[in-house]
Amino acid sequence: MGFFKKTTHHATLNVPALVQVAAIAIIIIRCVDVLMVFNLLGLRGLVDFVQRSAQTWSLTLIFLGSLLLVFIEILCAFSVVKGRNWARWLYLASQVVATGYLWAASLGYGYPELFSIAGGSRHEIFSSLMMQKLPDLLVLFLLFVPAPSRRFFRLR
Repeated sequence: MGFFKKTTHHATLNVPALVQVAAIAIIIIRCVDVLMVFNLLGLRGLVDFVQRSAQTWSLTLIFLGSLLLVFIEILCAFSVVKGRNWARWLYLASQVVATGYLWAASLGYGYPELFSIAGGSRHEIFSSLMMQKLPDLLVLFLLFVPAPSRRFFRLR
């Protein structure tokens, strides 16, 4: 039975720990965000929110866009571990879109209230927004700044 040698070729991907931490953090942050929305609204409030979101095309698009954004971010988490450079840039773009919409909605340019931050002034709103986005900023830091992370994505 020594005539046939069984060989397997598995590509080993040495994912830096910082990239692994960033990917796990993206998934955990999104899951906790969803759980916090469920906790905030409750089952009845969630049903009311979905029903209200389905009343007009613009609200439906915002609701579906927010769900799409969550799925894109989770896709990015799985893709960055595979070394996909486009995934970290897509995650950055998703954060710019989400932060921009939250900022605009908080200043009264968007709807619904769920996607806005309360505050007495622009400065208070901006401070609260940055505090909410701090975990995402840390993830972006882990994906773009450390040399092992940059090298990992450059090699792919």
